[in-house]
Amino acid sequence: MEYLVRHRTTYRYLQDVSNSRHLAHLRPRGTPTQKVTRHVLAVTPEPAQRVRRKDFFGNGAEWLAMDEPHGTFDILAESQVSAMPAPWRDGAASEAWETVRTRLDRPESAAARDAVQFAFDSALTAFTADLASYARVGFAPGRALLEAAIDLMGRIHADFRYDTTVTDASTPIDRVFEIRAGVCQDLAHIGIAAMRSLGLPARYVSGYLLTQPPPGRPRLLGADASHAWFSVWAPPFGWVDLDPTNNVLPSEEHITLAWGRDYSDVAPINGIVTGGGDHVIEVGVDVIPMERI
Repeated sequence: MEYLVRHRTTYRYLQDVSNSRHLAHLRPRGTPTQKVTRHVLAVTPEPAQRVRRKDFFGNGAEWLAMDEPHGTFDILAESQVSAMPAPWRDGAASEAWETVRTRLDRPESAAARDAVQFAFDSALTAFTADLASYARVGFAPGRALLEAAIDLMGRIHADFRYDTTVTDASTPIDRVFEIRAGVCQDLAHIGIAAMRSLGLPARYVSGYLLTQPPPGRPRLLGADASHAWFSVWAPPFGWVDLDPTNNVLPSEEHITLAWGRDYSDVAPINGIVTGGGDHVIEVGVDVIPMERI
C-alpha cells in the first residue's frame, strides 16, 4: 500500500508567546516493511533554528526554536509511505517466555542487549497495581512468548473500554487499570506494563491507522487519527507489533511513526513556551491511499 499521510497541529494562544522550543517526532520510520519516499515538515511562523537528527531510539526528530512573538503555531507534516504486509508468524513457534527472560539476564546478542532497555519501568508505565497477576493469566509455564502476548492483547481488548473522555496524557497507568478504560495510548501502556511486570521487553509504538468509511459512504478528510500500539521481543522473530485497541497484529494498514519506552519518548510534538496563557490545540490527520488521489 502507498499512502499520503498529512498530520497538522495548530496551537492558538490567548496571548502572544514570546518564544518557544519544540521537539517533533513526525517523520515516519523506515522499517523492513515500511519505506518513506518523501517527507516535508512545514512550520509557521518560520523557526529561527531547525535541527534534524535521530533520537536515542533511531527515530527521526526535528528540534524547532521560535524566537519571535506569535499567537499561533502551525506544523504540517506530509509524508509518502509505502507499507508492506507484515510477515506471518506462528505464535506457538516463538521461544518460551521464561527462556526469553533468562536470555536477558546475560544478553549475548546485539538484539538481546537492545531489548533489555525495554524491560524496565519508564515514566508512564510505572505501576503499583497487580498487573503481574493480570498478565500471568495467559503466561502459563513453558508457553511460547508470542502466543501468550497475543492472548494478552486479546484480553486487554476485551477487558478495557475504548473511551476518549476518561483519560488524558497524564493519567497514571494505575488509574487506567482501575477504571478499565482509555484510549489507544492507554491500552498500549497497559500491554507494555503487563509484559514488563514479568521481566519481558515491550516498547511503545506511535503511528497511524487507515480508517475505512462505512460501505457506500465517502471517506471524510480528517477522519483518520494518530494511533498507538505496543511491540514485544519474541525470538526467533524479533520485535512483533500488537494492537490491543483493535485486537490485531498490525500490517499494511498501520503506519509506524516512532518507538520508545512509552508515549513521552515519542510524542508527536513536545515543547515549552514563554507566555501565551490559555491555548487551544487543533489536530487533523489524513491517511490517504495513493490510488485514491
